[in-house]
Amino acid sequence: MRIIPLASESLGVRSLATFVEAFGLKILIDPGVALGPRRYGLLPAKIEIETLQQIRRKIQGYARRADIITISHYHYDHHTPFFEGLYESSSEEYAREIYTGKLLFIKHPRENINFSQRKRAWAFLKNAEPIAGKIEFADGRTFDLGGVTLEFSSAVPHGSEGSKLGFVVMVLIDDGAKRIIHASDIQLLNRRAVEWIVEKNPDLLITGGPPTYLGKRAEGSWGTGIKNLNEIIRETNAEIILDHHIVRDKRYPEFFDELEKRPKTFAGYLKVEDKPLEAYRRELHKIERREDANVPFRL
Repeated sequence: MRIIPLASESLGVRSLATFVEAFGLKILIDPGVALGPRRYGLLPAKIEIETLQQIRRKIQGYARRADIITISHYHYDHHTPFFEGLYESSSEEYAREIYTGKLLFIKHPRENINFSQRKRAWAFLKNAEPIAGKIEFADGRTFDLGGVTLEFSSAVPHGSEGSKLGFVVMVLIDDGAKRIIHASDIQLLNRRAVEWIVEKNPDLLITGGPPTYLGKRAEGSWGTGIKNLNEIIRETNAEIILDHHIVRDKRYPEFFDELEKRPKTFAGYLKVEDKPLEAYRRELHKIERREDANVPFRL
């Protein structure tokens, strides 16, 4: 099995897009990318826009190769919508290229879904149904694809139990030699997600950490995230790739230090330098204005 991280906060954008080759099948997970429209009261810096456009081109390239697309939920950093979006680098052309003729496994658009995501799911399906090869609502289902098994969790909260952000589905890919779980936006904050991961006992877990960058709105999430991920590490001994929300917080290396096994970011897995651009947006704007500012990565 070959795992290729495509886009994430450590690579400069909001995403957890991943490409997997297993037993001849090519699977693109959560093919979306976005920027936070506001951070510290600031619009994205120029380098963020440039990085977004570069990574969009990379996602499109891997989408052309993919046989299967999976979508964990309907936030725009996890699927590409059929509209022109500056901070999503999206367009109808890009969306059609991703989904045309493909087998789509997607979060159920009407069950266990909040109002915002239900609207987005409706818009997505209206455009995707005429062009996709086949669409399967994946929640809680298992699919045998001839040497590769895709098993999806039931819908679990996007973050803590009772989250207003809705629900997501996780996916296990098993080719008989290796088992990986892509656990998008569980934020390591709800028991149902943690228990499912432990039960499935993956060799590799790709997941996003808690949104500690939100300050008081995420109070307690640091400790809960540490506790839950350490439990997964102890119970499964899985290799951990940890990225997404936690890397929007400049303190994410300290979070990694508190874990019983040190994870890798997407950048670390690819053996390149972490570039958490959003976390350093203030500094990036100062650098654009030729003012003194330091960032812990090369520009």
